[in-house]
Amino acid sequence: MRTDIVIKAESLTKKFGAFTAVDNISFEVYKGEIFGFLGANGAGKTTAMRMLCGLSIPSSGEANIARFDVYKETEKIKSSIGYMSQKFSLYEDLTIVENINFFGGIYGLSDAELKEQSNILIERLGLKINANKLVGELPLGWKQKLAFSVAIIHKPSIVFLDEPTGGVDPITRRQFWDLIYEAAENGITVFVTTHYMDEAEYCNRVSMMVDGKIAALDSPSNLKREYNAETMDEVFYILARQAKRQSD
Repeated sequence: MRTDIVIKAESLTKKFGAFTAVDNISFEVYKGEIFGFLGANGAGKTTAMRMLCGLSIPSSGEANIARFDVYKETEKIKSSIGYMSQKFSLYEDLTIVENINFFGGIYGLSDAELKEQSNILIERLGLKINANKLVGELPLGWKQKLAFSVAIIHKPSIVFLDEPTGGVDPITRRQFWDLIYEAAENGITVFVTTHYMDEAEYCNRVSMMVDGKIAALDSPSNLKREYNAETMDEVFYILARQAKRQSD
């Protein structure tokens, strides 16, 4: 049995009245792994992620995130993870430095830690001359790189990325994934949802959800072999055809 498990879900279920959004899912994610959590709209992946982040209480089942229980220790989970969403990650009416200071403070960094990490982040991203520029003036690709860097400024055990590269051009997406690889090499577990199937190829393992259930879970190479497919796009379409419902 592996001892480096950082996410463990057993029979995790979420119901809204008679509707079961997430249906009895079980899986494990390991330290430093890049874990893709994929599915069409309505598959239940966003609902599942909200439970894992401590934002929604499960209807039944069990889950431990960074060794904290999703029922009893949601605040400890929130302080042990990073989170980045495509829709909301930074305040566009604040400068780069102001965003870093704001989120670093939320993540509990001391003034000394915040100053050090802020300088490192700005230098690494090459944003020194633009440090006092409003985030709203940055190109989308740079906003996403900055948002990811801010999400891991406190060196969390796990970072959850919800559709982080939506609307970003292919070159910038590839550069963004370089940041993900670097984080994983530093021991941060990356839990990522994406609708770009070429990005699934970059993950160590991929979970495919259909109608609230995990329909397949393995490495991209094993999944392509199992479904006699040349790309993850083909695997996705084979599984997605099984879907019966339209929304979470």
